[in-house]
Amino acid sequence: MEERALGGSGIAVSRIILGCGNFGGIGSAPAFFGRGESKEQAFAIMDAAREHGITTFDTADAYGGGRSEAWIGEWLRAQGPEVRERIVLSTKTFNPMDEGADHGLSRRRILRQLDTSLERLGVERVSMYLTHEPDPDTPVEETLQALDEVVRAGKAGAVGASNVSGEQLAEALELSELEGLAGYWWVQNSYSLLDRGDEAAVLPVCREHGLGYTPFSPLTGGWLTGKYRRGAEPPAGSRMTLRPEPYEHLRRNEVFDALEALEAAAQARGTTMPALALAWLLAQPEVTAVIVGPRRPEHLEPALAALDLALTPAERDRIGGLFP
Repeated sequence: MEERALGGSGIAVSRIILGCGNFGGIGSAPAFFGRGESKEQAFAIMDAAREHGITTFDTADAYGGGRSEAWIGEWLRAQGPEVRERIVLSTKTFNPMDEGADHGLSRRRILRQLDTSLERLGVERVSMYLTHEPDPDTPVEETLQALDEVVRAGKAGAVGASNVSGEQLAEALELSELEGLAGYWWVQNSYSLLDRGDEAAVLPVCREHGLGYTPFSPLTGGWLTGKYRRGAEPPAGSRMTLRPEPYEHLRRNEVFDALEALEAAAQARGTTMPALALAWLLAQPEVTAVIVGPRRPEHLEPALAALDLALTPAERDRIGGLFP
């Protein structure tokens, strides 16, 4: 699989990144710890990713209350040295590890959390370490100084920011440059045909500073797969039955019109809705790689198909223009 340089970090990532947020839970929500994929299912997904040339795995300390990192570490120990050396690990911190536990980006917490992440993953360093979201209770300078420490200590290859606004990103980049600190080299935000907010403020900052960009939720919680239909109840066990709040705003005729148009465009190309939606992302010049979170090994197929759908700029713009 093709790899791309992650901004100026010196790190190369596979164009499809395996998102491990459902290993042992559903993201960082304590209410769902112990749910999501079982360890056996997570191992099968990682096996499939390896077989298809996906070399970059993305997780976070709070995913599944630590289960995601622990299972990745266990899977890595079961691999040969050649596989272990090729896997590029990305993890994050901010969210609590359990109900009522502490959270945030203070220096003390970052240093503690990274050490526990390394222990669960069974490694001495991770290639990529991110702030999972901004911390309004900690000065940005304190957070950046702590991240600089972990880079200088060799515990992280480079640092990035997730769930960040353009203004927050620009402020952090300016401060790290002024203070001579290790700065953010890439952004990991939600971005898809149904979530275009980053185009106005975040992507321009990434272009200006030469940052990488690795979007998550590329199928908007399953909305771009065709599983949600106008006037029909959501499938049992889907995001719209488990955690519908982030997506309720999509229940609009304009969105269903766009989804039906995307389905028609995919059929005309002999492909599927999710593959075409992912190909649209991969065709964006700012996108380094796309994070996908398959629930089963076969769910990797649209992402792999997307790699073969080389969209021209005109095709990319035409597909983007289908959506409100």
